[in-house]
Amino acid sequence: MIERAGKIKLLALDVDGVLTDGRIIYGNYGDELKNFDVNDGFGIFMVKRSGIKCVILTAKASPVVTKRAKELRIDRVYQDFHYKIKALEKIRKRFRVSDEEICFVGDEIIDIPVLKRVGLAVSPPNAAEEVKSCVHLITGKPGGCGAVREVCDFILRSQGTWSEVTSVYFE
Repeated sequence: MIERAGKIKLLALDVDGVLTDGRIIYGNYGDELKNFDVNDGFGIFMVKRSGIKCVILTAKASPVVTKRAKELRIDRVYQDFHYKIKALEKIRKRFRVSDEEICFVGDEIIDIPVLKRVGLAVSPPNAAEEVKSCVHLITGKPGGCGAVREVCDFILRSQGTWSEVTSVYFE
């Protein structure tokens, strides 16, 4: 597993059930609200700081996702992709990475084709059973509650960049 994580150059993340707990809340005026974990955001910041690209790959289009992606300086957002494997091809070409250099974190059946192709396939424990049976790693923390941070930390430690990226915070 450490060997797989050591090759990662791009982190691709689903949203609902991965960056969030999967719940969608609608405000009084019909606006969509989602809860994002700040620790996940900091994990993304750290992997980007180490030179790893980060993209969002989701089946649903949402202004909330666009806003959060902008805050996190996500390199590219792929929304409204129900056949995520098509987006994977775009990602590979745009970022010039191979399948084995991509880590994808997904939780639902529509994520399986991508999870089967990438070098490091990850799901949170709240993922569908079919998803959990085809990934390399299941996080200890659920989606929207630190799962992404756990993946980011694992990649940084596996690549030996954890100390370099975090040293500024221990001075």
